[in-house]
Amino acid sequence: MLTYKGGYKVGKGTYWDVRSGHRVDVAQEAVLPGGEASKYLRLPVGIMLLSGPFIGLLYVVFLPFIGIAMLALAAGREVLRRLVSLFGKSISVDWRPRSAYLSGKKKEKTNKKEEKK
Repeated sequence: MLTYKGGYKVGKGTYWDVRSGHRVDVAQEAVLPGGEASKYLRLPVGIMLLSGPFIGLLYVVFLPFIGIAMLALAAGREVLRRLVSLFGKSISVDWRPRSAYLSGKKKEKTNKKEEKK
């Protein structure tokens, strides 16, 4: 069994916490820290040391793709935001449900002097 949960009684070995990345060295029998949510893998030290360069290689290989994906996501959000703004302006209606024009339209005041001319 390679997978252990927190609180299990385990024997001598090196255990790696999958979530936090912490390493727990057990010299004799001991109980793994954490609760049921903590998962540990029992790996020999040599395998842990050899896996480091491969994990780094995966990081270096996939980093450009992650950058491109993040750039595409940011550009897509900006385009979507501008389209929503554009359609929101063109679809808007000049309707104000709280306003009531019961007295009719306001008439412009005219000067009596202008009417005489």
